[in-house]
Amino acid sequence: MEPSPLTHQPRPEVFQPKIVRLYEALFKDDEDASPEKPEGFWKEFFLLRPDRASLKHMLDEIPVSDLLHLSSQTRQLFSRATHALRQPYGVGDLHALDTLSTFMTCVLGKRYTNPSSDIIEVLAGLDQIDTVFGDFVAALEGLIRGGRGPGLECCPHGVGHVQDQKQQADGPAPPQQQPRGKSNCTYTVDLQRRAVEVALAVASGAYQTSLLTYFIQRDLFPAIISCIQSQASLHNSDDETRITRPFMLLGLLANYNKFEFQNPYQMRLNDFVNERVIKDIVKSVGKTCRKLRDQYIDIQEDLPEGWTLANTLNKIGLGAIAPGGKPPPKPVYDADTAKTMFAELPGEEAAVLLATYDFSHANKLFSLELVAGAPTTEKGEDSPFASFISLTSYLLQHAHLSQRATLYCHLNLMVFRLLIEDPVLCKRMCSDESKVPVRLCRQRSPYLPLLRSERVVATAVMDTMIDAINHNLRRRLDVGLYTLCVGILLRIISYMSRSRTRLQYHWADLFRSLLSLIRFLTTYASDLKGLSHINTLLDHVVNLLALGLSAGETFLPTPAAYDDLFYKVVETGEVLIKFRDTYGLANRASNSIDTLVSVSVHYKEMLGTDGSKAVKGKRTGGQLTSLQVAEVIKQGYETLSIQAKEGLDSWEKYREADERTLLKKMGRQAVGDVGILISR
Repeated sequence: MEPSPLTHQPRPEVFQPKIVRLYEALFKDDEDASPEKPEGFWKEFFLLRPDRASLKHMLDEIPVSDLLHLSSQTRQLFSRATHALRQPYGVGDLHALDTLSTFMTCVLGKRYTNPSSDIIEVLAGLDQIDTVFGDFVAALEGLIRGGRGPGLECCPHGVGHVQDQKQQADGPAPPQQQPRGKSNCTYTVDLQRRAVEVALAVASGAYQTSLLTYFIQRDLFPAIISCIQSQASLHNSDDETRITRPFMLLGLLANYNKFEFQNPYQMRLNDFVNERVIKDIVKSVGKTCRKLRDQYIDIQEDLPEGWTLANTLNKIGLGAIAPGGKPPPKPVYDADTAKTMFAELPGEEAAVLLATYDFSHANKLFSLELVAGAPTTEKGEDSPFASFISLTSYLLQHAHLSQRATLYCHLNLMVFRLLIEDPVLCKRMCSDESKVPVRLCRQRSPYLPLLRSERVVATAVMDTMIDAINHNLRRRLDVGLYTLCVGILLRIISYMSRSRTRLQYHWADLFRSLLSLIRFLTTYASDLKGLSHINTLLDHVVNLLALGLSAGETFLPTPAAYDDLFYKVVETGEVLIKFRDTYGLANRASNSIDTLVSVSVHYKEMLGTDGSKAVKGKRTGGQLTSLQVAEVIKQGYETLSIQAKEGLDSWEKYREADERTLLKKMGRQAVGDVGILISR
């Protein structure tokens, strides 16, 4: 091999960056060499640009037992990186953050026999962990809060830094070199983002260990909020992750052991009233929901193509002269391929929904902004809440494909429940002020009517619930999901009944879906009777239909809609009786099944067992037509007495403790998704 004319050493066959050679020297298991690296080694180490892929590959190849054997080297790396954060030189702090992000992701992602103690051994040792990790968390807090250094802050005009007066009094500051081509404010923002990434790597990797208590004791909430403010102040930034990443971090910290002790981040959520920051967070959540929703649309376009001049020209082969040119066609996948791709969704960015739930549960101002928040000024952008509803509809139509998708469905449904149980927010959702266009999933039949125009938000939520009921019927029924969906419908209609709010809506589809659910529950009773909490679901379905029969005139917009409900109940009479007997509903006072059965029996007697009876005093032979039956239903109101139980429009208020098991599963899922997101 020809030697280099400069160094007179053999040239390598493949170029290897200097930083990779430093990685190899650091993790080399050489008993003869001193494990302590000199100061010059670390100065060069953090001035060189990290090769994150090489570092990850190297750490992934080290077994847990060998990593514990190399604890002297890993401790040095961790402590020196922390020192580079606290006392930066040049771009050392930026490179230290990149190195720590990869290092912590790899080290914390390994399977240890005793996770807490083994990770402590790798990072600092039991004797030094309080000091070393405490310094690390303090350094992260400072960077998340305001970027570099306690004596440097970003000037309001976006250029340069101003020296802190105290530092000026103490003498000249050490040289602070910035990357070429970047303003100091941009550099500060980069530091904040990378510091959040490191914090996410630690929070997701150490979630099941005691290390996260250092983040709990330190209380990073003010720093995270400051970071969100800084990121939101950037102009011309379409990157929603600038805000969602710190918001995800807040969600993970707020969920850490929150059922075991009083989590300070939960208390912070309750008291937070910064409206500007809340607006920025809600907008960012809306953008993330649209991004996640579009991942489903990229697999299968589900909207019928409307007429445009461009479409017409494309069909006749003149797409080249169409306005905007000919758009590239989307790939079309076969059913099996599409199903496999759908099963991998939603993307890992869905972890932001955990923080959205926590804020909705704890903070009324956030809930109000989520429901009432205006759309962005960008053309074609939906409002944040419309995007949240839209994503939920796509999640629900594919909930059966994976446990992960099911968990996120439950989480979003609990957000809906929280919002609807607030009478102020429910009133807003049922009013004309809430009208927005909402794109709902149409990737599986049966389809609900397609509405492209603006609509009252409550009707979009009801459509989403109906779709969930229609598309997730399985013998192994997800009782919790169905209870949430029917419960949300019950709460919306209860409010409408009490407030006498009448909305134009395809009510026939709603009642048809509920009665189809009763048919399903009756047909597969042998598989379903033993499921946990099935009785709650049965009561919700029965009471919702009974509420429609007894109080339909208070919320149904027309007499025809009311008549149609009676027609459907009469039509399902035999199924209702079998349903009652199969589940023993008559023996429980928590439902009003007798109301449904009595209405059916009343009209069956009027119609006669052979299907022929008097209509307006006239005798008809043979079967009655649907119009004649509808006429009999109108006549039957005069002799019908509906004895509905009291409290059909009442429901139990949400208690988070009741969902403890589900929320713990959801927390673990969000932690896993954040870990994957950071490791990329």
